[in-house]
Amino acid sequence: MTSIVWFRQDLRVADNAALYHAAQEGPVIPVFIWDDAAPLTNSQAIGAAGKWWLHHSLTALKEQLGGLDVLRGDPATVLQELALETKAEAVRWNRAYDEYGIERDKKIKTELRESGLMVESFKGNVLHEPWEIKTGSGGSYKVYSPYWRAVKARGIAAPLPVPDKIELACGWVSLGIEALGLLPRDPNWAEGWEDLWTPGEQGARERLGVFLDQGLNGYGELRNRPDLPNVSRLSPHLRFGEISPTQIWATTQMHADVHPEHATDADKFLSEIVWREFSYHLLFHFPDLPEKNWKVGFDAYPWRENAEDLRVWQRGQTGYPIVDAGMRELWNTGYMHNRVRMIVASFLVKHLRISWQHGENWFRDTLLDADVANNSASWQWVSGTGADAAPYFRIFNPYTQAQKFDPDGAYIRKWVPELKDLRAPQLFAPQDASPMDLRAAGVRLGETYPLPMVDHQTARKKALDGYEAVKAENAENAA
Repeated sequence: MTSIVWFRQDLRVADNAALYHAAQEGPVIPVFIWDDAAPLTNSQAIGAAGKWWLHHSLTALKEQLGGLDVLRGDPATVLQELALETKAEAVRWNRAYDEYGIERDKKIKTELRESGLMVESFKGNVLHEPWEIKTGSGGSYKVYSPYWRAVKARGIAAPLPVPDKIELACGWVSLGIEALGLLPRDPNWAEGWEDLWTPGEQGARERLGVFLDQGLNGYGELRNRPDLPNVSRLSPHLRFGEISPTQIWATTQMHADVHPEHATDADKFLSEIVWREFSYHLLFHFPDLPEKNWKVGFDAYPWRENAEDLRVWQRGQTGYPIVDAGMRELWNTGYMHNRVRMIVASFLVKHLRISWQHGENWFRDTLLDADVANNSASWQWVSGTGADAAPYFRIFNPYTQAQKFDPDGAYIRKWVPELKDLRAPQLFAPQDASPMDLRAAGVRLGETYPLPMVDHQTARKKALDGYEAVKAENAENAA
């Protein structure tokens, strides 16, 4: 039986259920389809940075398989025509969990079956299906901690191996990866990224190995330090399915078995992998998550619409060094340390009072790992609008966050080099440094580095005033 395997967010050969089962049945036609009609909030939506990664990931997958059909258009039409042209008898893929992807896949499955094809879909990029993990009352989880305990209690299946044999069926016409136009041109703002990242399944395996050997020890505490290497940097590989959460779970558990002194750090790392899983759980059960406040009471919050302030934040020119360092790291590498993501997100929604949707949209376009579930769930968590969210009145102080998590200022100096000669703690709040220290460091506030665009205490009070307004309006509506 010849099978079309429709690759989507699963650009790997190992632990790929659709590919594994197709290869057992006979020849395989691997295909990737660029869906021009997909909305930005679907699980396959890819921003500008992600397109760079996708190009290289598809290239790696094609080399690994020995071939890959790259096509463009409505997947329903493309798959029908490809099956007719190649005389394929089956179509297989790994599931999506966003509303658009679910409805599209249901429709395609029905149409292909009506035309006489066998169609199968599989669990591919989650540890458990979103409908498998239920509360004691049979509902969906809305709080992370009990969800994490439920996942651990249920256990994790072993990952699937690479198929013993993958026989490719050839003879179809492919556009080629270059035809998708995924790489930036004029200017190439991703220049040098090849030295920072290795997209593809092999790169994912190597990255996990390096992290377990060199970064896991101390992860529970040191993961919050953007100046240290104790983070996995696996998120882009996970986003494109070059490695599965099941593979990460199994490999990490094996490492912890060999190195029991790392068990606590391994458990913390796996809990972060399950946070991603929780985001998919939320997306499946609350499909409006990428667009609307999960807590509808926040619809009453008096957000500011200020395009200029948004641009200042995007460019890393806020006058808050830790915020600017994070935004510049993002622009220059397609990545930002997770602790700093929380700081810059809190700054946007609470210091500037600009809605989380604007930040989520910017991250979606500029992060290599932008994932519709994790990105929207995390932004709503910081904003206080989401499930199991941080309370809105928890407002990060960028100065104290920098002192605590970048104590020597190494991270700030790397990404805000105009401040590199300032000593800590003046580095964290240059406006409080003495004129002598500023002069010695070559810093001219308002010229070489901006003054703070807002005062922290004033911004904090206005954010809390907005929160009080939300509570008052919701109380009035409930009366």
